[in-house]
Amino acid sequence: MTGMELTIHSSLLPHEDPDASLAFYRDTLGFEVRNDVEYGGMHWITVGPADQPGTSIVLYPPAATPGITEDERRMIAEMMATGTYASINLAAKDLDSTFERLQATAEVVQEPTEQPYGIRDCAVRDPAGNLLRIQELR
Repeated sequence: MTGMELTIHSSLLPHEDPDASLAFYRDTLGFEVRNDVEYGGMHWITVGPADQPGTSIVLYPPAATPGITEDERRMIAEMMATGTYASINLAAKDLDSTFERLQATAEVVQEPTEQPYGIRDCAVRDPAGNLLRIQELR
């Protein structure tokens, strides 16, 4: 059996405020904006590192999920508010410098820490409450 030739093209994270999302992902993280689609008052914003054109994060409005019920919308909004709905892992060569820049504009969840499972990382939340764990590249 041969393996499939797959790449990771995009990951999705929910957002509720396009201006706050742009300010964080573009201005704070330095990601380029690859697409910003507005439809029916909702925004889908695609961002990613300039040097990684094949990998993106799509910031999407969870209310636009097909088939979602009103109860599910409320539950998602509650989970986003507490930061328990979505997360992504990123990596940086200089974790301390990255953390210094982030702590001024992001909610800090965990300062840079040597984890017992062999990595050093930190954690912050974006404006929508999504958890971003940033691992140090060694």
